[in-house]
Amino acid sequence: MANKNILLIEPGYKNKYPPLGLMKIAQYHGPHGKRDRVRFIKGEDRSVLDQAWDRIYVTTLFSFEYPKIAQTIDFALNVANGQADKVFVGGIAASLMHERFVAEPRWHGVRFIKGLLTDSPAASLQLDDFSEELYADDHHNRPIEDLIPDYSILDQIDYKYPVRDAYFSYTSRGCIRKCHFCGVPKLEGMQRDTDSLTAVVRAIDELYGPKKDLMLMDNNVVASPRFKEIIAEIRDLGFVPGAKLQRANERVPVQRRVDFNQGVDARILCKDKMYLRELATICLKPLRIAFDHLGVKGPYEQAIRFAHEFGLTELSNYMLYNFHDSPTDLFERMRLNVTLNEELGVRIWSFPMRYQPTARPDRGHVGQKWTRYQLRSMQIVLQATHGVVSGAPDFFKRAFGDTAEEYERILLRPHDFIFNREWYERLGGQAEFDEYQSQFSRLDSYERAELLELLSSCDPRDFANLTTQATSARVKNVLRFYVPVPKDQLYRIWEKQQENRLAKLPAGFGVPEDELVEDAGLDAEDQEPSPQEAGRKDVERTAA
Repeated sequence: MANKNILLIEPGYKNKYPPLGLMKIAQYHGPHGKRDRVRFIKGEDRSVLDQAWDRIYVTTLFSFEYPKIAQTIDFALNVANGQADKVFVGGIAASLMHERFVAEPRWHGVRFIKGLLTDSPAASLQLDDFSEELYADDHHNRPIEDLIPDYSILDQIDYKYPVRDAYFSYTSRGCIRKCHFCGVPKLEGMQRDTDSLTAVVRAIDELYGPKKDLMLMDNNVVASPRFKEIIAEIRDLGFVPGAKLQRANERVPVQRRVDFNQGVDARILCKDKMYLRELATICLKPLRIAFDHLGVKGPYEQAIRFAHEFGLTELSNYMLYNFHDSPTDLFERMRLNVTLNEELGVRIWSFPMRYQPTARPDRGHVGQKWTRYQLRSMQIVLQATHGVVSGAPDFFKRAFGDTAEEYERILLRPHDFIFNREWYERLGGQAEFDEYQSQFSRLDSYERAELLELLSSCDPRDFANLTTQATSARVKNVLRFYVPVPKDQLYRIWEKQQENRLAKLPAGFGVPEDELVEDAGLDAEDQEPSPQEAGRKDVERTAA
């Protein structure tokens, strides 16, 4: 039954890593598997409409990408000429929002796969042997989840994933924690070890050539009872401090690194120096540690100090916000990194991750201690830095302030003033900014609360109408600064900023290029793109 036409589709959103699930499905169908003809596309490549396809697979990522995912599924049905039984949809969103996908009437007949493909291929894909579906009799071969990813399909698209020259694998799946904000327990269940990492690396070497980095996507590797064995295996594979890869087609060897890209658990790291001592024996860069709320400040700080003791000086962390925290909570966590950088001489950069319920199809969730306007302001700051908070003291203090009070005032600024900070603080818009500062300083705490409530009540395009709702004359007076600047004026501002070369990220930013975020998680949550977003490509990473 070889020579079937298999189409793999990833929606056209921006993402940092290639679709591992589709790569394994490609291995199942490709030249080392069923010997079918496999085609991979990203987004709605209409060239595939000219061909008949025997099966179409669509992967999904975050639930807040539901609109783009839905559009992609509709496109897949169009490619299949309405034959829904040929379309299979899996991945994170399809698992976490399974009932919603299944209940959509226009997708009746599409197979939505929940969880990992750990059963036999026929069982995992819900194939019907009675209907004589393609490979419905494949009940005994290796599960698709356990196959080696097919890297060759990445050459079929123009999109370049920021991280691609790496072995993508796991040494464990699942997690010992059951955090309410996390989808891992639903997707992967309790923590368990996987098959040999060495076997995966050797197989990738043989089929696709050696890769520079080792990207391990474990959710909590330090919780594995085999932790020391895992680290020893990584060392045996050659990923030790200073390791380089010399490939036949490259004149200069490249530096290698190991990245546990989902982060490690500070609550375990702080208990025994053994964990950091072991991690220091591999070329780990960066060490990623989750710092989800102030309640883990003690374990987090101790883990950083242990890391410094063993020479791990490049660190990164994920900071959840908009869950049970407040803006002050987030600021204190970000500010701690600056303090540790200054004291220890390490480099810590942070990735604030906005919480969204795992089954919500948009980005509109507002936590109890945040407001819609504050969240939007935070997103605009992060747009300017590609999602990264640098621990460089001067950069941080300018972007976020030196105190929680300064940070909250920044979050309450007009969005044009936040995104085009160079223009309003140093260039032609300075007089307007000074006038705003003067008017804002006259507001008392009740008036500032009223201002924040009004700004959070509607879309920025309706800010011009808010003066009729304000009860305070001083609030009415300051509201005029919040009306979005016309697009033609914004373009002139961007041009002036670039002419003055003040739009560059400062030298102290110090974050590797492949760490910068370019995904839709920084886009507007429930509205059309703002003027700032529409033109951010022209800004060349305007410094916040």
